[in-house]
Amino acid sequence: MPLYSNVFYSLSITLLLLTFPLSLFGGEKQARVSFTEDSTSYLTLVATRSASTAIRNIRAHQHKKFTRLVLDLDGAIHPGPSDRRTDSAFLLELPNTRILKKALLKTVHETFPIETAISRTENGTLVLSIPTKPWKRYKWYILPKPARIVLDLYPDPSAKNKIVKAPKVTKKPSAPPPAKTKTPPPPIMVAPPAAKVAKKDMIIVIDPGHGGKDPGALGRKGTREKDIVLKISEQLRDLLAKQTKAKVFMTRDSDVFIKLKDRATFANEHHADLFVSIHINSHPKKSIKGLELYHFGEASDPRALEVAARENGTPLKDNGPAWQFILADKLHDKKIEDSQELAWTTKKAMVKYLKPFYKIKDHGVKTAPFFVLRMTTMPAILAEIAFISNPSEEKLLKSKTYQKRMARGIFEGLKVYLTPQQTASR
Repeated sequence: MPLYSNVFYSLSITLLLLTFPLSLFGGEKQARVSFTEDSTSYLTLVATRSASTAIRNIRAHQHKKFTRLVLDLDGAIHPGPSDRRTDSAFLLELPNTRILKKALLKTVHETFPIETAISRTENGTLVLSIPTKPWKRYKWYILPKPARIVLDLYPDPSAKNKIVKAPKVTKKPSAPPPAKTKTPPPPIMVAPPAAKVAKKDMIIVIDPGHGGKDPGALGRKGTREKDIVLKISEQLRDLLAKQTKAKVFMTRDSDVFIKLKDRATFANEHHADLFVSIHINSHPKKSIKGLELYHFGEASDPRALEVAARENGTPLKDNGPAWQFILADKLHDKKIEDSQELAWTTKKAMVKYLKPFYKIKDHGVKTAPFFVLRMTTMPAILAEIAFISNPSEEKLLKSKTYQKRMARGIFEGLKVYLTPQQTASR
């Protein structure tokens, strides 16, 4: 038989096998896969070899405060993912991405805790859709080594109450399921000590950046970062001491130079429950202004890496990915999750408090490889409260009123984070 005939025969058999329903091979029936209206065939989702990145696995874990969905990838996604929200769903769009059959089938299994729908747009972008109904809000971020996307879904308390009450009224057998959800081993292990600490032994370490021979960022009018952050840190310390039961320590209370490692060691040796490092930003463009909060992780964008390099006092090349995510993969998930939640809570409260007084540019919450955050063992954040390179913000930073309000803004965030209801759930 001629060679071209063999090739044609082989291709025909391959196409025939690929177009058969999955159930013929002993797998899940194709009808069980949850797709949206604009989705293409199941085969297109799992076998688009032109896509540069594959979703190898999908994992889900229910924490006490949220449910986490993790997409394990075989490499980075280019261009990067994006998200949008409609009235009915959260949508995560993944360009040049395909999903492996094994991963796709996990999402339709009865035991999978999150309802998902996976589709592909006309331009080839894979879309992960999650209904908004049980969830109030969501956060997502990208982690490397191994490459993965993490999506945290926070439930709507009102929707949760409705779901719990319904089974109790309709069926007697429905009583056991709530009992199971109330007593998962991990939350029970974590909650009691956290609640106890919140009542009388909460220890907070405030870290005014720079000091001594290290002035930090410099303003055009000669304002020094080290001086301003010390004053704001002192205001924050006094607020916490007067209005909470927390014990408050500062890594420095005068104009002295302290190494980054020693700052982290100080917090660790004092068995701190929270670590808050206060800094002031700078940018080559004097028009840039606003605030942003960080927790440890891979630089979320090139500028975040530049900020970390400046605060670390090291060349940009030394802040690369070789060691960035040792912590993210090795440390307990709880520390990472709490740092993220602390950053978001504090940022939101700061913006809310300061907006009536100033035109605040909110740059959001970012991740970057800050040494001082990497070496602490407790939830830790770094606040870049303004841009000293911006003339108007430099002028504000020298104002005692602005300093007091900035300290109050950070305090409001910590106060929300430390409320008994939230702390008991950690």
